[in-house]
Amino acid sequence: MIIGAVLLALVGALVYRRFFAGGPTVPLSEWFTVAFDDQRVTMAARPPGRAPWEQSFLWSEVERVCFKSEGALASDGIYIFTTQRPESFVVPTEAKGGLEFWFRVVERGLFPSEMAIKAASLPEGEMVCWPASK
Repeated sequence: MIIGAVLLALVGALVYRRFFAGGPTVPLSEWFTVAFDDQRVTMAARPPGRAPWEQSFLWSEVERVCFKSEGALASDGIYIFTTQRPESFVVPTEAKGGLEFWFRVVERGLFPSEMAIKAASLPEGEMVCWPASK
């Protein structure tokens, strides 16, 4: 039930964003992909006019997760902090597999579902993290 509410809120936000903001020339979902299995998360990007890259981390390495609202003109970001490095990995919700990844983060208990519902309606530029402090 809670996962359904999270899905509805995120899909609604994405539909609003696409209708009112227009979006980039090449949609993010066409060049940025996130894929995962039970052990690993892999992000691959082939940005137009730039060099392709790929990064991955293990689910077991995740220490903290943040969700940042970017408003109507950009994709919201899921920031994953791991034991692997001090900086975060960032997964845009509009990436191919982005919403599925976000649902898996919540499903795995890495971000509370109640907070995920609130995160879907954060004002532009605001971020919420779990755990709240490191």
